[in-house]
Amino acid sequence: MRLLMLGGTEFVGRAVTEAAVERGWEVTVFHRGHHAPPPGVRALTGDRTGGERGLAALADHAGDWDLVVDTWSGVPTAVRDAARLLAGRAGHYTYVSSRSVYAYPAPAGLDEDGPLVGGSSPDEEGDVPYDRAKRGGELAALDAFGDRALLARAGLIIGPGENIGRLPWWLTRIARGGPVIAPGPRTAQLQYVDARDLAGWILDAAAAGLHGPYNTVSRPGHTTMGELLDACVRATGSGAELRWTDPDTLLAAGVEPWSGLPIWLPEGELYDTLYQGGHARAEAAGLRCRPVGETVADTWTWLRERGGTAPQRPDRPAVGLDPRLEEKLLAL
Repeated sequence: MRLLMLGGTEFVGRAVTEAAVERGWEVTVFHRGHHAPPPGVRALTGDRTGGERGLAALADHAGDWDLVVDTWSGVPTAVRDAARLLAGRAGHYTYVSSRSVYAYPAPAGLDEDGPLVGGSSPDEEGDVPYDRAKRGGELAALDAFGDRALLARAGLIIGPGENIGRLPWWLTRIARGGPVIAPGPRTAQLQYVDARDLAGWILDAAAAGLHGPYNTVSRPGHTTMGELLDACVRATGSGAELRWTDPDTLLAAGVEPWSGLPIWLPEGELYDTLYQGGHARAEAAGLRCRPVGETVADTWTWLRERGGTAPQRPDRPAVGLDPRLEEKLLAL
Protein backbone atom coordinates (compact mmCIF):
# COMPACT_ATOMS: atom_id res chain seq x y z
CA MET A 1 0.00 0.00 0.00
CA ARG A 2 1.10 3.56 -0.72
CA LEU A 3 0.25 5.97 2.10
CA LEU A 4 0.44 9.75 2.11
CA MET A 5 0.51 11.05 5.68
CA LEU A 6 -0.35 14.73 6.05
CA GLY A 7 1.65 15.50 9.17
CA GLY A 8 3.13 12.33 10.55
CA THR A 9 5.85 13.58 12.87
CA GLU A 10 3.98 13.87 16.20
CA PHE A 11 1.57 11.78 18.28
CA VAL A 12 -1.32 10.34 16.23
CA GLY A 13 0.24 11.13 12.87
CA ARG A 14 3.52 9.60 13.92
CA ALA A 15 1.74 6.52 15.27
CA VAL A 16 0.02 6.08 11.89
CA THR A 17 3.28 6.56 10.02
CA GLU A 18 5.22 4.12 12.19
CA ALA A 19 2.44 1.52 11.96
CA ALA A 20 2.44 1.78 8.16
CA VAL A 21 6.22 1.45 7.96
CA GLU A 22 6.07 -1.63 10.20
CA ARG A 23 3.64 -3.16 7.70
CA GLY A 24 6.10 -2.60 4.89
CA TRP A 25 3.97 0.07 3.22
CA GLU A 26 5.45 2.82 1.05
CA VAL A 27 4.99 6.00 3.08
CA THR A 28 5.27 9.63 2.09
CA VAL A 29 5.06 12.29 4.80
CA PHE A 30 4.08 15.87 3.98
CA HIS A 31 4.92 18.19 6.89
CA ARG A 32 6.30 21.60 7.83
CA GLY A 33 9.73 20.31 8.76
CA HIS A 34 9.56 21.24 12.43
CA HIS A 35 10.26 17.66 13.55
CA ALA A 36 12.14 14.79 12.00
CA PRO A 37 9.83 12.21 10.40
CA PRO A 38 10.17 8.54 11.34
CA PRO A 39 12.91 6.65 9.47
CA GLY A 40 11.96 4.77 6.35
CA VAL A 41 9.65 7.39 4.80
CA ARG A 42 9.85 9.86 1.93
CA ALA A 43 9.48 13.43 3.22
CA LEU A 44 7.95 16.41 1.43
CA THR A 45 7.95 19.84 3.07
CA GLY A 46 5.34 22.57 2.94
CA ASP A 47 3.01 24.72 5.02
CA ARG A 48 -0.69 23.98 4.62
CA THR A 49 -1.65 27.40 5.92
CA GLY A 50 -0.02 28.92 2.84
CA GLY A 51 -2.71 27.93 0.35
CA GLU A 52 -1.62 26.64 -3.06
CA ARG A 53 1.95 27.85 -2.54
CA GLY A 54 2.20 25.90 0.67
CA LEU A 55 1.16 22.72 -1.15
CA ALA A 56 3.63 23.17 -4.02
CA ALA A 57 5.88 20.27 -3.01
CA LEU A 58 2.86 17.99 -2.89
CA ALA A 59 1.44 19.27 -6.18
CA ASP A 60 4.79 18.87 -7.96
CA HIS A 61 5.47 15.37 -6.63
CA ALA A 62 5.01 12.69 -9.27
CA GLY A 63 2.89 9.72 -8.35
CA ASP A 64 -0.28 8.87 -6.48
CA TRP A 65 -1.36 7.05 -3.33
CA ASP A 66 -3.79 4.38 -2.21
CA LEU A 67 -4.53 6.13 1.08
CA VAL A 68 -4.25 9.59 2.61
CA VAL A 69 -4.46 10.19 6.37
CA ASP A 70 -4.98 13.73 7.64
CA THR A 71 -4.88 14.81 11.31
CA TRP A 72 -5.30 18.57 10.75
CA SER A 73 -7.09 20.43 13.57
CA GLY A 74 -6.85 24.04 12.43
CA VAL A 75 -8.84 26.06 9.89
CA PRO A 76 -10.85 23.81 7.56
CA THR A 77 -9.50 25.49 4.42
CA ALA A 78 -6.27 23.52 4.88
CA VAL A 79 -8.20 20.25 4.63
CA ARG A 80 -10.24 21.62 1.73
CA ASP A 81 -7.18 22.59 -0.31
CA ALA A 82 -5.29 19.35 0.32
CA ALA A 83 -8.32 17.13 -0.34
CA ARG A 84 -9.14 18.92 -3.60
CA LEU A 85 -5.56 18.61 -4.76
CA LEU A 86 -5.48 14.88 -3.98
CA ALA A 87 -8.98 13.86 -5.08
CA GLY A 88 -7.71 12.54 -8.42
CA ARG A 89 -4.43 11.18 -7.08
CA ALA A 90 -5.50 9.13 -4.07
CA GLY A 91 -7.95 6.30 -3.66
CA HIS A 92 -9.11 6.99 -0.11
CA TYR A 93 -8.96 9.84 2.43
CA THR A 94 -9.11 9.40 6.20
CA TYR A 95 -9.68 12.50 8.26
CA VAL A 96 -8.94 12.16 11.98
CA SER A 97 -11.80 14.14 13.42
CA SER A 98 -13.26 14.43 16.91
CA ARG A 99 -16.42 13.63 18.83
CA SER A 100 -16.51 17.38 19.45
CA VAL A 101 -18.39 17.63 16.14
CA TYR A 102 -21.60 16.52 17.91
CA ALA A 103 -23.92 19.23 19.13
CA TYR A 104 -23.31 19.85 22.82
CA PRO A 105 -24.39 18.32 25.10
CA ALA A 106 -24.16 14.86 23.56
CA PRO A 107 -26.27 12.42 25.61
CA ALA A 108 -24.79 9.17 26.86
CA GLY A 109 -24.75 6.50 24.16
CA LEU A 110 -24.96 8.93 21.24
CA ASP A 111 -23.88 7.21 18.04
CA GLU A 112 -22.65 8.52 14.69
CA ASP A 113 -26.14 9.58 13.61
CA GLY A 114 -26.46 12.17 16.38
CA PRO A 115 -26.96 15.89 15.68
CA LEU A 116 -23.84 17.80 14.65
CA VAL A 117 -22.51 21.25 15.45
CA GLY A 118 -23.98 23.92 13.22
CA GLY A 119 -22.39 26.74 11.28
CA SER A 120 -19.49 24.70 9.95
CA SER A 121 -18.04 25.10 6.47
CA PRO A 122 -14.94 23.87 4.58
CA ASP A 123 -14.30 27.51 3.67
CA GLU A 124 -14.02 28.88 7.21
CA GLU A 125 -10.92 30.92 7.89
CA GLY A 126 -9.47 32.79 10.82
CA ASP A 127 -9.99 31.87 14.46
CA VAL A 128 -12.38 28.93 14.13
CA PRO A 129 -13.56 27.15 17.30
CA TYR A 130 -12.27 23.59 17.58
CA ASP A 131 -15.64 21.90 17.12
CA ARG A 132 -16.47 23.84 13.96
CA ALA A 133 -12.93 23.42 12.64
CA LYS A 134 -13.18 19.66 12.93
CA ARG A 135 -16.65 19.54 11.38
CA GLY A 136 -15.47 21.85 8.60
CA GLY A 137 -12.57 19.44 7.99
CA GLU A 138 -15.03 16.57 7.75
CA LEU A 139 -17.11 18.45 5.20
CA ALA A 140 -14.01 19.27 3.17
CA ALA A 141 -12.98 15.61 3.05
CA LEU A 142 -16.50 14.56 2.08
CA ASP A 143 -16.77 17.26 -0.60
CA ALA A 144 -13.60 16.05 -2.31
CA PHE A 145 -13.76 12.28 -1.74
CA GLY A 146 -17.43 11.44 -1.08
CA ASP A 147 -17.81 7.76 -0.22
CA ARG A 148 -14.03 7.41 -0.36
CA ALA A 149 -13.72 9.46 2.85
CA LEU A 150 -13.45 7.94 6.33
CA LEU A 151 -14.10 10.15 9.37
CA ALA A 152 -12.40 8.84 12.52
CA ARG A 153 -14.12 10.71 15.36
CA ALA A 154 -11.78 10.23 18.30
CA GLY A 155 -12.28 11.33 21.88
CA LEU A 156 -9.54 11.35 24.50
CA ILE A 157 -6.31 10.03 22.94
CA ILE A 158 -3.42 8.94 25.15
CA GLY A 159 -0.28 6.84 24.81
CA PRO A 160 3.40 7.23 23.90
CA GLY A 161 4.07 10.40 21.96
CA GLU A 162 1.34 12.45 23.63
CA ASN A 163 2.02 16.15 23.11
CA ILE A 164 -0.99 17.49 25.02
CA GLY A 165 0.36 16.58 28.46
CA ARG A 166 -2.53 14.78 30.15
CA LEU A 167 -1.17 11.31 30.92
CA PRO A 168 2.43 12.61 31.03
CA TRP A 169 1.41 15.05 33.77
CA TRP A 170 -0.06 12.29 35.92
CA LEU A 171 2.97 10.07 35.43
CA THR A 172 5.40 12.87 36.24
CA ARG A 173 3.46 13.98 39.32
CA ILE A 174 3.05 10.44 40.68
CA ALA A 175 6.71 9.67 40.02
CA ARG A 176 7.62 12.44 42.49
CA GLY A 177 5.90 10.42 45.20
CA GLY A 178 4.28 11.55 48.40
CA PRO A 179 0.55 12.24 48.81
CA VAL A 180 -1.18 12.98 45.50
CA ILE A 181 -4.65 14.46 45.06
CA ALA A 182 -6.72 11.92 43.13
CA PRO A 183 -10.15 12.99 41.84
CA GLY A 184 -12.91 10.69 43.00
CA PRO A 185 -14.70 8.51 42.67
CA ARG A 186 -12.23 5.74 41.90
CA THR A 187 -14.92 3.94 39.93
CA ALA A 188 -15.57 6.79 37.46
CA GLN A 189 -15.63 5.27 33.98
CA LEU A 190 -13.25 6.54 31.30
CA GLN A 191 -13.50 6.28 27.52
CA TYR A 192 -10.45 6.86 25.35
CA VAL A 193 -8.18 5.29 22.75
CA ASP A 194 -4.46 4.57 22.70
CA ALA A 195 -2.94 6.41 19.72
CA ARG A 196 -1.37 3.16 18.51
CA ASP A 197 -4.71 1.34 18.55
CA LEU A 198 -6.29 4.24 16.68
CA ALA A 199 -3.48 4.17 14.11
CA GLY A 200 -3.79 0.45 13.50
CA TRP A 201 -7.56 0.68 13.11
CA ILE A 202 -7.28 3.60 10.69
CA LEU A 203 -4.93 1.67 8.41
CA ASP A 204 -7.08 -1.46 8.49
CA ALA A 205 -10.31 0.47 7.94
CA ALA A 206 -8.92 2.62 5.14
CA ALA A 207 -7.37 -0.37 3.37
CA ALA A 208 -10.76 -2.11 3.57
CA GLY A 209 -12.43 0.92 1.99
CA LEU A 210 -14.60 1.85 4.97
CA HIS A 211 -16.17 5.28 4.71
CA GLY A 212 -18.32 7.65 6.70
CA PRO A 213 -18.13 8.47 10.42
CA TYR A 214 -16.91 6.18 13.20
CA ASN A 215 -16.58 7.03 16.89
CA THR A 216 -13.06 5.69 17.41
CA VAL A 217 -13.15 5.25 21.18
CA SER A 218 -13.17 2.37 23.64
CA ARG A 219 -16.33 1.21 25.29
CA PRO A 220 -17.33 3.39 28.25
CA GLY A 221 -15.62 1.96 31.31
CA HIS A 222 -12.78 0.32 29.39
CA THR A 223 -10.95 1.56 32.47
CA THR A 224 -11.69 3.72 35.49
CA MET A 225 -9.97 6.69 37.07
CA GLY A 226 -8.80 4.41 39.86
CA GLU A 227 -7.35 1.82 37.50
CA LEU A 228 -5.58 4.53 35.49
CA LEU A 229 -3.91 6.15 38.49
CA ASP A 230 -3.07 2.80 40.09
CA ALA A 231 -1.34 1.88 36.84
CA CYS A 232 0.66 5.12 37.04
CA VAL A 233 1.83 4.21 40.54
CA ARG A 234 2.89 0.72 39.38
CA ALA A 235 4.60 1.95 36.22
CA THR A 236 6.67 4.62 37.98
CA GLY A 237 7.47 2.44 40.99
CA SER A 238 6.98 5.45 43.22
CA GLY A 239 5.77 5.51 46.79
CA ALA A 240 2.96 7.89 45.90
CA GLU A 241 -0.12 7.80 48.09
CA LEU A 242 -3.31 8.54 46.16
CA ARG A 243 -5.58 10.77 48.27
CA TRP A 244 -9.02 10.23 46.76
CA THR A 245 -10.97 13.47 47.02
CA ASP A 246 -14.67 14.16 46.52
CA PRO A 247 -15.50 16.10 43.31
CA ASP A 248 -17.47 18.72 45.24
CA THR A 249 -14.42 19.47 47.37
CA LEU A 250 -12.24 19.86 44.28
CA LEU A 251 -14.70 22.12 42.51
CA ALA A 252 -15.20 24.26 45.61
CA ALA A 253 -11.43 24.75 45.83
CA GLY A 254 -11.31 25.98 42.24
CA VAL A 255 -9.83 22.92 40.55
CA GLU A 256 -10.59 22.97 36.85
CA PRO A 257 -11.80 19.63 35.48
CA TRP A 258 -9.92 18.32 32.43
CA SER A 259 -7.13 20.91 32.68
CA GLY A 260 -6.32 21.31 36.39
CA LEU A 261 -6.57 17.58 36.99
CA PRO A 262 -6.14 16.15 33.48
CA ILE A 263 -8.53 13.47 32.23
CA TRP A 264 -10.86 13.98 35.22
CA LEU A 265 -14.44 15.11 34.71
CA PRO A 266 -17.16 15.18 37.36
CA GLU A 267 -20.55 13.72 36.53
CA GLY A 268 -22.63 15.91 34.24
CA GLU A 269 -23.14 16.88 30.62
CA LEU A 270 -19.45 17.12 29.73
CA TYR A 271 -18.74 13.75 31.33
CA ASP A 272 -21.54 12.11 29.35
CA THR A 273 -20.35 13.81 26.16
CA LEU A 274 -16.73 12.70 26.45
CA TYR A 275 -16.90 9.42 28.36
CA GLN A 276 -20.22 7.81 27.48
CA GLY A 277 -20.26 7.94 23.69
CA GLY A 278 -21.56 5.22 21.40
CA HIS A 279 -18.71 2.94 20.31
CA ALA A 280 -20.39 -0.06 18.69
CA ARG A 281 -19.77 0.84 15.04
CA ALA A 282 -15.98 1.12 15.38
CA GLU A 283 -15.82 -1.96 17.58
CA ALA A 284 -17.77 -3.95 14.98
CA ALA A 285 -15.28 -2.69 12.40
CA GLY A 286 -12.36 -4.10 14.36
CA LEU A 287 -11.27 -1.43 16.85
CA ARG A 288 -9.60 -3.08 19.83
CA CYS A 289 -8.20 -1.17 22.80
CA ARG A 290 -5.27 -2.54 24.76
CA PRO A 291 -5.32 -2.70 28.59
CA VAL A 292 -4.75 0.60 30.34
CA GLY A 293 -1.73 -0.82 32.19
CA GLU A 294 0.06 -1.36 28.90
CA THR A 295 -0.70 2.16 27.68
CA VAL A 296 0.51 3.69 30.95
CA ALA A 297 3.68 1.58 31.19
CA ASP A 298 4.67 2.27 27.58
CA THR A 299 4.03 5.99 28.00
CA TRP A 300 6.25 6.04 31.10
CA THR A 301 9.01 4.20 29.21
CA TRP A 302 8.77 6.73 26.38
CA LEU A 303 8.88 9.64 28.84
CA ARG A 304 12.02 8.29 30.52
CA GLU A 305 13.68 7.85 27.13
CA ARG A 306 13.03 11.56 26.57
CA GLY A 307 14.56 12.52 29.90
CA GLY A 308 11.19 12.88 31.62
CA THR A 309 9.88 15.83 29.61
CA ALA A 310 7.01 15.39 27.18
CA PRO A 311 6.65 17.54 24.05
CA GLN A 312 4.03 20.27 24.20
CA ARG A 313 1.93 21.44 21.30
CA PRO A 314 2.33 25.22 21.01
CA ASP A 315 -1.38 25.67 20.28
CA ARG A 316 -2.51 23.94 23.48
CA PRO A 317 -2.14 25.28 27.04
CA ALA A 318 -0.15 23.34 29.59
CA VAL A 319 -2.22 21.22 31.96
CA GLY A 320 -1.85 20.21 35.59
CA LEU A 321 -2.68 21.22 39.14
CA ASP A 322 -0.95 24.22 40.66
CA PRO A 323 1.33 22.82 43.43
CA ARG A 324 0.10 25.52 45.83
CA LEU A 325 -3.50 24.48 45.32
CA GLU A 326 -2.55 20.84 45.78
CA GLU A 327 -0.88 21.69 49.09
CA LYS A 328 -4.07 23.41 50.29
CA LEU A 329 -6.18 20.43 49.32
CA LEU A 330 -3.83 17.99 51.01
CA ALA A 331 -4.06 20.03 54.19
CA LEU A 332 -7.85 19.72 54.37
